[in-house]
Amino acid sequence: MTVLELQKPAESLIERTAAAPIDPRQLARDLQPFRDPQPVRSGWELAITLVPFMALFALITIAVKAGYWPALAATPLAGLFLLRLFIIQHDCGHGAFLRNRTSNDWIGRALGVLTLTPYDCWRRSHALHHAGTGNLEARGFGDVDMLTVREYRERSWLGRFAYRLYRHPAVLLGLGPAYLFLLRHRLPIGLMNEGWTYWVSAMATNAVTALVLALPLYFFGFGVTALVFFPVLLCAASLGVWLFYVQHQFEDAYWKQRADWSFYDAALMGSSYLELPRILGWFTGYIGIHHVHHLSSQIPFYRLPEVLKQHPTLRDLNRFNALQACGTLRLALWDEDRRGMVSFREAAGSV
Repeated sequence: MTVLELQKPAESLIERTAAAPIDPRQLARDLQPFRDPQPVRSGWELAITLVPFMALFALITIAVKAGYWPALAATPLAGLFLLRLFIIQHDCGHGAFLRNRTSNDWIGRALGVLTLTPYDCWRRSHALHHAGTGNLEARGFGDVDMLTVREYRERSWLGRFAYRLYRHPAVLLGLGPAYLFLLRHRLPIGLMNEGWTYWVSAMATNAVTALVLALPLYFFGFGVTALVFFPVLLCAASLGVWLFYVQHQFEDAYWKQRADWSFYDAALMGSSYLELPRILGWFTGYIGIHHVHHLSSQIPFYRLPEVLKQHPTLRDLNRFNALQACGTLRLALWDEDRRGMVSFREAAGSV
């Protein structure tokens, strides 16, 4: 099997849709029964994620303070639990975790303190992302920046260099997540003129996070706290950004101008299904079943696997495994002539 074959789903989008046509609008109606949260199940999912995260974080901190540096090897595991807390916060933002909106919002705000993500700011930008996914004229809200080939060529050499740097995996999955969660989220960037709600969300999250961190800072000092807290956060952030990237950035993704754009087509055809090992599926809150999530965002994360069981044709739509998903990192531009994403090298060869 060649590298290019590994970077592509098993079948092309045309072959899949021709073999088993799917009506996105009808499917959205069929998925409505899954949109009902189960309060007891939701509470259980929160408990089995929050308690282990807090316990693991405390144990790592105590062990490192005592000089047991190998304890830091558990950092990725703590990061996975933190990522799962973010997925629960994400469901709260969609009103999918509990039936009561107020309860959803306050759980989301509380979790935002741990994920360093102002809940109200994030909920607004993420709603805009869902409303405009696949719409070339609605980019720039809660998504990974992407240029078309034409837009890239029209930039100055400095602008092209900056974009290439931004799309480099080391920046996209390393420096980018660090900047996003440690710096950008400290202010309501993009929503500064949209009302006081977003300023309160950002400033209150900052203040409560500082109070929460004051406890380990007092008992363990800045060095130990930073040595534990920052790696855990960045592990979760980098994996989260990678998940977000592969959900919409793949060769056959759906991108169209507003006049030709359809919300339902974009939701189903413009989002991927990342098939992960069961344990990683659990830690990532099954958010890899992203085409279903975008088509019906009020389905609780723990019910997404149920959808695949009852609608098996969705298993073959835009499906990637982890290795294939990593291959999509080479893609950087949308080619409107080819109607697909291409790499910088492919774009240069089409001049």
